[in-house]
Amino acid sequence: MGWWNPSSKTMKATTLQSMVIGIDRAMITNFFIPELNNHDVQELWFQQDGATCHTARATIDLLKDTFGDRLISRFGPVNWPPRSWDLTPLDYFLWVYVKSLVYADKPQTLDHLEDNIRCVIADIRPQM
Repeated sequence: MGWWNPSSKTMKATTLQSMVIGIDRAMITNFFIPELNNHDVQELWFQQDGATCHTARATIDLLKDTFGDRLISRFGPVNWPPRSWDLTPLDYFLWVYVKSLVYADKPQTLDHLEDNIRCVIADIRPQM
């Protein structure tokens, strides 16, 4: 991805991945860590998935500065296995469940598919 600033006649190029990493770090720096500082979290452990923006060296270093050895993440002090079921139950239960019901009657049109999605989502109960 790139852009050009006509007023300064400069061109800047970056990858989407580097932009997402920057956004993730900005969110951690500008929101997450200040919010943590409002609470007593000296013994808090932080755990996250293996998304590239979460495991970039700059992000891991930032989180290590805050959590030290209490960071559970790919490339962190405590490694977290990729595709771990207990970290992402939505990926391993809910979306599989929703997809199985949405496609059960083999929708043939986008409208039919969207109706199925709405019905299945509306029927989800907290007890699940």
